[in-house]
Amino acid sequence: MNIKIENVVASTTIAREIDLNKLKKFLPESKYNPQQFPGLVLRLKNPRTAGLIFRSGKVVCTGGKNIDEIKESIKNVASKVAAAGIKIYKRPEIEIQNIVASGNLGKKLNLNEIALSWGLENVEYEPEQFPGLVYRMDEPHVVILLFGSGKLVCTGARKEEEVAKAIEKIKKMLKEKGFL
Repeated sequence: MNIKIENVVASTTIAREIDLNKLKKFLPESKYNPQQFPGLVLRLKNPRTAGLIFRSGKVVCTGGKNIDEIKESIKNVASKVAAAGIKIYKRPEIEIQNIVASGNLGKKLNLNEIALSWGLENVEYEPEQFPGLVYRMDEPHVVILLFGSGKLVCTGARKEEEVAKAIEKIKKMLKEKGFL
């Protein structure tokens, strides 16, 4: 099965404090409206990501298709902040917060039967509310969304290996019960 990473979200602290009004003047392409959102939003073209910069010096980067893109984006954000005359940390520690990936099992699924056979402990399935079955996996600690089309989404992973492990585990569970 082909697994595609759709989004990587990471955070770091690049400075002790950032004057967002000063930064907004230096980066006219950014968006900053503190009445709507407390951070300055800086959209990058290469890699195509967004950096959310907060007064506390914290940066959240989202939209990367892999961890290298996220690291590159944070480096770009930090250099733009430094170019505005704001003192930044030399080596900020980057922490992956969430990896979202998708895949296709290649077979239609009967979500009602799956929900009944797996029990209610880790499963949520309310088709009137949401068309997918939500499975909360303990190990690795992720959430898998299964759809009747056979497509799935894995969210909550912090490492790419966790995505692969979770999808293999869900495939095994589906095969064991005769759904795949």
